[in-house]
Amino acid sequence: MKDKKLYIPGPTQVRDEVIKAMDEPMFGHRMEKMTELFTTMVEDTKKFLGTDKHVIILTASGTEFMETSMMNLVDKKVLCATCGSFSERQANIADRLGKDVTRIEYEWGKAVKPEDVREHLEKDDYDVFTCVMNETSTGIRNPLEEIGEVMEDHPDTFFVVDAISALGGDYIDIDGSNIDVIFTSVQKAFAMPPGLAVCVVDDSAYQHEKEKESASWYGGFQRNIDYYKKKGQTHSTPALSLMLAYRKQMKYMLEEGHKERDKRHKDMAEYTRDWAYEHFDMFPEKGYMSQTVSTIKNTQEIDVAGTIQKVNEKYDLAFANGYGSKLKEKTFRIGHMGEHTVEDIKELTDAIEDVAGL
Repeated sequence: MKDKKLYIPGPTQVRDEVIKAMDEPMFGHRMEKMTELFTTMVEDTKKFLGTDKHVIILTASGTEFMETSMMNLVDKKVLCATCGSFSERQANIADRLGKDVTRIEYEWGKAVKPEDVREHLEKDDYDVFTCVMNETSTGIRNPLEEIGEVMEDHPDTFFVVDAISALGGDYIDIDGSNIDVIFTSVQKAFAMPPGLAVCVVDDSAYQHEKEKESASWYGGFQRNIDYYKKKGQTHSTPALSLMLAYRKQMKYMLEEGHKERDKRHKDMAEYTRDWAYEHFDMFPEKGYMSQTVSTIKNTQEIDVAGTIQKVNEKYDLAFANGYGSKLKEKTFRIGHMGEHTVEDIKELTDAIEDVAGL
């Protein structure tokens, strides 16, 4: 069976050279080779993201750091902005952990507004405020930079950001946006095989956990950061092959540069939106559209599932239906993240036009 070119919101396409980097003999995760590998990964990631904060790279999904953040930083109350399925997940995790959760709820397709965050933070005290950078279900990109200005006035509340489907494809000044914790999964805009999660942690969040009597063990900030400082390794056995792929891909990302990578993703997003407005409509609120995944409103009432199948069969290209019962068939999603270019996206849109008769 021929491989399919992926335009789904993750996993995304991975370079052949990155796949080949995993084809090395196994070595011990307490050997010097591991120290060389892991310190390179961590320091290259800091350089790419332009941050002086702590960086944790863990064998896990990004969801691990959703849970870790709730366990480590929320003593009593957490404020969660919800505007789609994945921002709601963070609130649900906090609920399951027995935290006192307040939601700022938005209609799907609407963005989080800084003034609403300010209003809630001025009314009550919260240990943590959570927000998703890029809501994968709706194609919303929240204004983190403006929200960060609000958080500057509330230094006692940790700012925790889920950037799983954006980081690496949409530039964010982590240190300059008052973000205390931000995390991603590598199978999205980092364009790596799934299985690793990356978390950037401010020293204040690290120190807060150190003072707690209980916190996350596997994803714990203190355990991961202290072990790296001491040994230059991971505290538990990692997915070594994936880490070899990570090191290889991060070199490509550094070579391209964060700002240039951001521009390429912006160009893809703009092309996709122009195409969508010509044939359909965009689902997200104007002014707050994702740079890595476009959620397109099915105004022509095409058979989305059937179109996806035919494009897959005829052209070996894969894109995604709308997310969940709320948006399935009413929308469809094009992931323009990772190593794609505008020319790649045009290949997909031409195929959709052909199959759907546009």
